Amino acid sequence: MQWPSISIIVPTYQREAVLCSTLTDVLKQDYPDYEVIVVDQTQTHRPETQAYLDELTAKEQIQYYQLSWASLPGARNYGVERSRGDIILFIDDDVELPEGYLYAHAKVFMEKPEVGAVAGRVFDRMKLGDDPDSSIDQLPPEAMDPGIAWYHIDLVHTTQPQQVISARGCNMSFRREIFGKHGLRFDERFRGNAVREESDFCLRLRETGYIVWYSPEANLIHLGEESGGCHDISTRSLAYQITFYHNHFLMGLKNLTPGQALRLYAKLFDCHVLGHPPCYKSGSPIKVATRFVFYWLGFLDAIGTLIKTGKKHRVYTTPADTPMSLSAQY
Repeated sequence: MQWPSISIIVPTYQREAVLCSTLTDVLKQDYPDYEVIVVDQTQTHRPETQAYLDELTAKEQIQYYQLSWASLPGARNYGVERSRGDIILFIDDDVELPEGYLYAHAKVFMEKPEVGAVAGRVFDRMKLGDDPDSSIDQLPPEAMDPGIAWYHIDLVHTTQPQQVISARGCNMSFRREIFGKHGLRFDERFRGNAVREESDFCLRLRETGYIVWYSPEANLIHLGEESGGCHDISTRSLAYQITFYHNHFLMGLKNLTPGQALRLYAKLFDCHVLGHPPCYKSGSPIKVATRFVFYWLGFLDAIGTLIKTGKKHRVYTTPADTPMSLSAQY
């Protein structure tokens, strides 16, 4: 059996020891044909981190690119343009991988030609801590509704393989054809902590006729480090709050029908502004009023983004000089 080649893309931002341990884990995989592309948006590393990255680069164990800007979807696109694999796999820079991880992703693509993306299971340290005993066999029908799916899809506790609407950005893979023949890229207008950028991408992927398949076998441990990564904006800051709502509204305005968008915005308001489950936020009148202001500022910000950019979604990157080849057939 000839296994497809895999490009593992690791976007990273302000990580140190945990980035090194993640790369060590990746390089332990015994898969026959894979490359590791590190897209680093950190300006200055600790000496020991930089020495390790330089060592891996010199040994040609990784391709290492250091950028002057910080954008998670931009970093994904940058890595895609420089990849060669039949499968393009994204992981975060704070994960632990089990043996056979790459085989689990590749197996789905080989067995299911209708699958364009694999959503792997995420043993998320923080979410498992909140509900350690929960177990789900089949996700509810609401998890496939683009308007409210984001409050019902659970790729942490679900145990059975099935079709899903989206993947989690820390553990997702795609056929090369999605980026080559179909020309999809991540929308670099999703900013800050980039919430919903992978949801936006998967919604557009489903328009190609491919489906997103959840594989609990393709699992990893997400450590959820408290600093670095997407935590480039304090969760208590004005910028973070506005950006959070901006990204949700941008996804809805781009991809959803009016009915679906209304359901999304209503649920967003009920959960994140009023604080009802599953958000469980404070019902203090002052805090609700503050979140109400952020909600509408985020909406206006998303409208402004679309007016200023139109259909342009590449903010930081441009296609590489050598175009990507179309996907291999297997």
